[in-house]
Amino acid sequence: MDSFKNHKGVVTPLDRSNIDTDQIIPAEYLKRVERTGFGPFLFNDWRKLPNGKPDPNFVLNQSFYDIGTILVARRNFGSGSSREHAVWALMNHGFKAVVASSFAEIFHKNSFENGLVPVILPDEHISTILDRAAAQPGYQLFIDLDNCEVSDDHGLHVPFVLHEDSSTHDFRKNTLLNGLDSIGLTLQQENKIDEYEKNVRHD
Repeated sequence: MDSFKNHKGVVTPLDRSNIDTDQIIPAEYLKRVERTGFGPFLFNDWRKLPNGKPDPNFVLNQSFYDIGTILVARRNFGSGSSREHAVWALMNHGFKAVVASSFAEIFHKNSFENGLVPVILPDEHISTILDRAAAQPGYQLFIDLDNCEVSDDHGLHVPFVLHEDSSTHDFRKNTLLNGLDSIGLTLQQENKIDEYEKNVRHD
């Protein structure tokens, strides 16, 4: 997993709450076993009009938002099923982070396991960012994970958390900064595992 320290990128504003994983990546596109190839189907049903043509009002169909690397939405992002493909689709499209006022628990965990940074901000700051991104296509945010701060070039400078529990926040911050998923964390104990294997009795 790639490490994440800081990132400055264009904001893609998705001013909705309760965005579920079936909307992020519909079930019919889950047949792939690889972690790649899901990007073109991200928010597929929202991208299209009933006649199948692209909806020009949807943000990912607008060139100045489609290039975004930071997705901003409202509360309860990633609700619904536990499909890890939702995180893969967001990352395949090019998103490095999702900023929201809260995340569904399993999506939240899956994000950390894949290196997608889930930034939690209070509702008032989410509203400010969404308003600025809607008014200024190309609007950018700077995410500083080391100091856990979000800022822009217009005076916004606010702290964020990765988890409401402070000890979990610190743990998850460390895993993202060092690019450690569950396997990576286990391999940090490789010497102890080898030592155990040498001494354990195999019948």
